[in-house]
Amino acid sequence: MSASKSKMTLPKNAAEGKRFAIVVSRYHEELTQELLSAAESALKELGASAESIHTFWVPGAFEIPSAARAISQHHEADAIICLGVILKGETSHNDYIAHEVARGISQIHAATGIPATFGVLTPDTLEQAKARSGGAKGNKGKEAAEAAVAMIHLLDEIKQGPKKKINSVGF
Repeated sequence: MSASKSKMTLPKNAAEGKRFAIVVSRYHEELTQELLSAAESALKELGASAESIHTFWVPGAFEIPSAARAISQHHEADAIICLGVILKGETSHNDYIAHEVARGISQIHAATGIPATFGVLTPDTLEQAKARSGGAKGNKGKEAAEAAVAMIHLLDEIKQGPKKKINSVGF
């Protein structure tokens, strides 16, 4: 398995005390289960407790944004991690689904301020999907979880405002 391309460095306790919702598509469940396992492991390695991680299964990738929106309104979560697989078929159907899923997930954060990360694979082949769900290309579930933790911290930092340095000029 190759290492992640992400250059993110998070402290070991970065997820401690944070609450996470993970929305996972049942479609291609053999792959999404791998994404979920890696996301949960990454969160726990960063200090999240098992009790602070809540998983919500949806029928397919198209339903991910709807569930994520409901979670943002009715569940206390510091971040929502969205996981799924939209595999290319014989028609362009996957393009329409992928576009709407990406748009829907991005709108969650824009509308709520809660980070919603995109751990939805959009490969052309099953082999590409396997490579990105724990194979030679790493695991995008892990990357989505790490991005969620990083965004929580970044948004907290932004909300706190700039840390002003006091520069003495001698008077």
